[in-house]
Order: sequence, then C-alpha cells, then structure tokens
Amino acid sequence: VQLQASGGGLVQVGDSLRLSCEYSGRTISREDIGWFRQAPGKERDFVTTISWSGGTTYYADSVKGRFTVSRDNAKNTVYLQMNNLKPQDTAVYFCAAGSRLLLLHVPDAVDYWGKGTLVTVSS
Repeated sequence: VQLQASGGGLVQVGDSLRLSCEYSGRTISREDIGWFRQAPGKERDFVTTISWSGGTTYYADSVKGRFTVSRDNAKNTVYLQMNNLKPQDTAVYFCAAGSRLLLLHVPDAVDYWGKGTLVTVSS
C-alpha cells in the first residue's frame, strides 16, 4: 500500500487550499483514509477521516466547519478541502490508511502512512 499527499503550499490567513492523497494497493479501497498533521515541535494530531465507501466522515473539533474530506475510489484519491485557513493550521499534513481510523482517530490506528505535504498559513 502506498499513499502520496500533495497540494501543500504557502497561503494567507483566510485562504483555501485543497490537498490530495493518491493511494494504491490491493486492499486500500476497503480502508478508511485519514489526514493527520504535525506542527513543528508538536505531536502528530488527527484531522479527519473518511470511510472506505466515502459515506461516513469524522473531523477534529479544530477543523470542523472549515475542512471537508471526500473520496473518489475510481481515481484512488482522497481530497481535503481546507477553507478559512488560520496560522494554527500550519503543519505537515499526512494522509494515512487504517481499517480502524473511523473508530479510533489516533495515530496508533494507522496501518499505512504516506509522506507529508507542508501547509504554511501566513498572517
């Protein structure tokens, strides 16, 4: 299983950005896909996750109402639409896959990690 996040960049406060996570692997379409982020000097935190069918999502309180996760299994891609970005959203964003992510929302529930993409929100 492989996951590759992309779409990060430098934006201003209030801007929007869309991250993509391309995934591949024999069983990946049955995995929940999630996004985590890690700010400098901090632990890796849960952001959001989406079920393998795309029908169920879960968000951290800090991003609820601003971020939207979606999934297109035909394109093997999960998207993270981030609106109204704030300086505290600055972090490296990682996509991850795990069969228990929707239930547990923690790094320990991740079976596969992708490489991250840096998002910097400038004030």
